[in-house]
Amino acid sequence: MPAEAAELIITERLQHRGPGKPDYVQEKVALRELAHLMADNPSEVLPRLVELAMRICDAESAGISLLEPATETFRWMALAGKFQVFEGATTPRYDSPCGVCLDQARPILMQHPEREYAWIREADLVVPEVLLVPLLMNGKIQLGTLWVIARAGKALNDGDARILTELAVFSGIALQVIQTERNLTRALEQQETLTEEMGHRVKNLFAIADGMVRASARGATTPAEMAKNLSGRLHALADANALVHRSFDPDGVERSGAELSALIVSILKPYGHSGRVAGPEVKLGDNSTNAIALVFHELATNSAKYGALGAERGEVSVEWNVVDGVIQLSWQESGGPAISIKPTRKGFGSTLVERTVRNNGGAIDFDWQPAGARIAIAVPLASLQR
Repeated sequence: MPAEAAELIITERLQHRGPGKPDYVQEKVALRELAHLMADNPSEVLPRLVELAMRICDAESAGISLLEPATETFRWMALAGKFQVFEGATTPRYDSPCGVCLDQARPILMQHPEREYAWIREADLVVPEVLLVPLLMNGKIQLGTLWVIARAGKALNDGDARILTELAVFSGIALQVIQTERNLTRALEQQETLTEEMGHRVKNLFAIADGMVRASARGATTPAEMAKNLSGRLHALADANALVHRSFDPDGVERSGAELSALIVSILKPYGHSGRVAGPEVKLGDNSTNAIALVFHELATNSAKYGALGAERGEVSVEWNVVDGVIQLSWQESGGPAISIKPTRKGFGSTLVERTVRNNGGAIDFDWQPAGARIAIAVPLASLQR
């Protein structure tokens, strides 16, 4: 903490100021209202809590500043009063009274912080006093701060600190409930996506397996040769399918990425692919290995059902290069059924491919040429190394 900021802290004055006559009835009604909101509409708790803090403390402004650990910044939210103009703004932890509060892990009272913090001066705001209390989860995990700003000519007191501390405890619980609700909603959405995707993939696997049986029967001269060819293709299909998985594990679970060319070869192997797979070596990251495997698995599946990989003399060429930090991939089909018209209906598989590429910051373009589909994919290299 800068020495100048330390000189602004006057927390010890709180205990020398009379707290005034507490209005326990008002506090009880406020907490009861917050409890009902918590049960019925958790997202409305924090804005209402800030309004109550400002009213009970007779303050000019109030708000919550949440700490974003990844960037060590505070994001201002649920603001009320004069400082509402800062809604959604961010300030670095090292350049904020909120950071001082969390560093000291206790309520602090600061006078005229604009003398130290330029961003307050630049907003042309005068802050006679600001009282801040830490927001904690389970009594130890730092979430941010709850604060009120005094009106001109009014001194904040020990009673205000008591009220704000009680509301901060409620705020911490509310944030936990909100986070839990968000996590549950996200998990349900992911489960729905997973169920839909798995149904799609199982249906495709049966269709591909059926095609392999017929292709093996056409090319074999004896039942033993057919069994050998079919078994090899089915094992290769199983290996390729195993590359595609969905994982919603918490961060920190170790996985190993794959090399791009090896991944594409593995996915195309079940179809007896002998076309060109070429490009510079690209090591995929843990997360992107699954994404790229899913994309090429879908492209191969569609080609086996409708395009070159389902034809006796069909071929697929996959090439890529890296230009200005972007990997540009080309999927070119030839020797398959002639394409007379551009497909008008987009199935789940195509939607899944487009969504996966887009989620990795990329773009995909389908060019339906009569001789075979040409598909161009561009994805930032950095996103493929995550």
